[in-house]
Amino acid sequence: MAGDDPAAQPPPKPAYAATVRPRSVATEMRESYVDYAMSVIVGRALPDVRDGLKPVHRRILHAMNEQGFGAGRAHKKSARIVGEVLGKYHPHGDQSVYDALVRMAQPFAIRYPLVDGQGNFGSVDGDSAAAMRYTEARLTRLSEELLQDIDKETVPFRDNFDGSLKEPVVLPAKAPALLMNGSSGIAVGMATNIPPHNLGELCDALTALVDRPDIEDHELFKLIPGPDFPTGGAIHGRAGIAEAFTTGRGSLRVRAKTHTEPMEHDKVRIVVDEIPYAVPKTKILEQIAELVKARKVEGITDLRDESDKDGMRIVIELRRDVFPEIVLNHLFKHTELQSTFGVINLALVDGQPRVLPLREMMRHFLDFRELVVTKRTTYDLNKARDRAHILEGLVKAVENIDAVIKVIRASRDAGAAEQSLIAHFLFSELQSKEILKMPLRRLTGLEIDELKKEMEQVHQLIKKLEKILSERSEVLAIIKQELAELREKFADARRTEIVEDLAEVSLEDLVPNIEVVVTVSHAGYIKRQTPVAYKSQRRGGKGLKGATTKEEDFIESVMAVKNHNYILFFTNRGRAYWLKAYQIPEGSRQSRGLPIINLLPRLDKEEQIAAHIPVEDFAAKDHHVLFATDKGTVKKTELSAFANPRVSGIIATVLGGGESLVAVRLCTDEDEAVLATAGGYACRFEVKAARAMGRNAHGVRGIRLRGGDQVVGLAIVRDADMLLSLTEKGYGKRSPVSAYRKTNRGAKGVKNMKVTEKGGKVVSARQVEEGDQLLITTRSGMMIRVRVAEISVLGRATQGVRVIRLNEGDVAVGVARLVEGEVEIGEYQPVAETAPEGEPPEGGGDEEGDDEPEEDTAEPPAAADDEDDEIEDGIYGPGK
Repeated sequence: MAGDDPAAQPPPKPAYAATVRPRSVATEMRESYVDYAMSVIVGRALPDVRDGLKPVHRRILHAMNEQGFGAGRAHKKSARIVGEVLGKYHPHGDQSVYDALVRMAQPFAIRYPLVDGQGNFGSVDGDSAAAMRYTEARLTRLSEELLQDIDKETVPFRDNFDGSLKEPVVLPAKAPALLMNGSSGIAVGMATNIPPHNLGELCDALTALVDRPDIEDHELFKLIPGPDFPTGGAIHGRAGIAEAFTTGRGSLRVRAKTHTEPMEHDKVRIVVDEIPYAVPKTKILEQIAELVKARKVEGITDLRDESDKDGMRIVIELRRDVFPEIVLNHLFKHTELQSTFGVINLALVDGQPRVLPLREMMRHFLDFRELVVTKRTTYDLNKARDRAHILEGLVKAVENIDAVIKVIRASRDAGAAEQSLIAHFLFSELQSKEILKMPLRRLTGLEIDELKKEMEQVHQLIKKLEKILSERSEVLAIIKQELAELREKFADARRTEIVEDLAEVSLEDLVPNIEVVVTVSHAGYIKRQTPVAYKSQRRGGKGLKGATTKEEDFIESVMAVKNHNYILFFTNRGRAYWLKAYQIPEGSRQSRGLPIINLLPRLDKEEQIAAHIPVEDFAAKDHHVLFATDKGTVKKTELSAFANPRVSGIIATVLGGGESLVAVRLCTDEDEAVLATAGGYACRFEVKAARAMGRNAHGVRGIRLRGGDQVVGLAIVRDADMLLSLTEKGYGKRSPVSAYRKTNRGAKGVKNMKVTEKGGKVVSARQVEEGDQLLITTRSGMMIRVRVAEISVLGRATQGVRVIRLNEGDVAVGVARLVEGEVEIGEYQPVAETAPEGEPPEGGGDEEGDDEPEEDTAEPPAAADDEDDEIEDGIYGPGK
């Protein structure tokens, strides 16, 4: 039959088939991963809250202690130590053990080193240590405190990896190592990053916590104001510290410590004395060099490392024209001279990972120390009792020495003698053994007295130890005493400074808000200077060289502003940019300055700065920006429209074909405007006559120009003001604004200045005050500083007086007003005024017939003007 065929029978099941169980892959992966994760968490990555050590550190210290590599002994090769640890306790890679050993010996990595290294153990530059065969190590005095009393059954032991030896589960840890040195590590799904603290402060706080377990947090935090990093630095802000102390998590902003030193030629250098924790010094140097190379930080001329055995010293030399505070803030922002330390107080509590506030970490340490002291006292008490028992037997034997000797002599051997002593004198087994070991010299009278004295001392010790175990206050007193001893032996001064948070302090707060002069050349070079660079001179002086320019370049604009003021830049394409005055590099009187394109890098190749105005506050109410073009167009736009410019600029106004900006001024609707032309005419009208428009509008007609004439100046005035006019050949005058009849916007205007071949065309017209001082600039770069009071007040149609004596071929190009402010302007020394030989006194002029009726008469509102307004008021540009 087929059923009887052996080949048709099913194959027999293997022997292991009965032990095979179906199992989900997902379940197996999950449980295996959890087992692996817990193995890493408990066995490798996280410190124990009691002694503050990870297993590898604990095993290194224990192995060194077992081998006798103490602080008072000779250094031993690191390779030998690593071999002991690997062979007995830590079956992992030798490099991981050596790295842990090296870290415990680095004073820049650990606040209180636990290993005393000899040789190359790395540096703060980020250099690695030499190979383990070259370096040597031994325990430090402080690490011996962590191991003290380990032989008194104070901590539990467990089998090592092969069961051949015992290793401590935790060290007795007289010092609070977890808070003292901190810890960092990455486990599976979690990480720890505990900062180091000052040992002296910890001892004070722990003592206070022993005395007052309910002490308030704010009182505790006064004793420990914050972490104390081995590399020093400064923690900015207390909010992150408070959060970390109370919750176990927080973020600390750590900055390098720096100071400035003066150099020759009014230069300054920044010196870095301390850097943030765990940041390699070479990395900081590389980051600074990269910033300079990429032009992200301006003004650094040299960078070098002058660190030596006496301390750290990174030197950053600066140009004369930069503020050290500004450079430092840029470096703090873009390099690891400022770093963030994220606090995660994660440690093992009863084998479970927990995030702990500062108080709980201290509480766990004190509880552990209380247990250690109790176990140590119990151990000492048991030893004392055993010794007292032995001494009682010895004293009794000495007192009955003849009978004891007789019993011993009658015994066959040592064992029989021991039993005979127990039987005859009721000695214990331990006592009888010690009696048999007692040398004959102990039978002298002196030795007998010593035995009795020792027995009395032991009994006193027993009473003391029993009292300690019976009263908790005695245990706490011992803990306090040990903390005081630790403080006296190992405490040092705090290294990390804690300063108030400067997050709300802006860069402007670091820059003195003094008056400065900003000059812009025709070719687009800009610089910042202090007004004291120019001496006050009498009208008619030759002036000082204010800038060195190329032959084809000349100074085009001068602005007197404060360091904190904004400067709005308007380009020939109608776009707007802005800078702070202090962001403009400082230059000497002779220097040319820096190309504006370097400060406003998004300018197009064909784009040039056409006008600029200083602004103190964009939020000023009812303030407007008034534009004027050479074709006589004006436009009024609210100042707030320019408060948020983009890096690429924003649209300021729309210009017609062939039209260019002449001037831009700040104004309100209460002001009046005067448009002045090169041909010597001026139109005065109320600013409110030009309605406010958006940035995309073109504007309306401001003055109706005569043939060939163009607008050269725009002044914002009141009726009582003075208007200063200057010609290209250095003639100027002041005229009262009240002398200019108010007309409608768009009129031809009235005579402003008598234009002659001697004086040349008008180049500037601006409002001035009696106490003002002026900087007059020429095409060749000459500048003269004069008081407005020196310039004569003359009628509208006069030629004016000589204000600056020009060199042959040179012409005046601009006037800037200096406002009396925080800067010392300089004392004015009057000099006698004499007319040049062969020339009559300048100024004066016949005002009769200066106004031609057809040109001076304001044009009444008419259909023609209204039509012009309707055509030119378009939102998106000029009409056809």
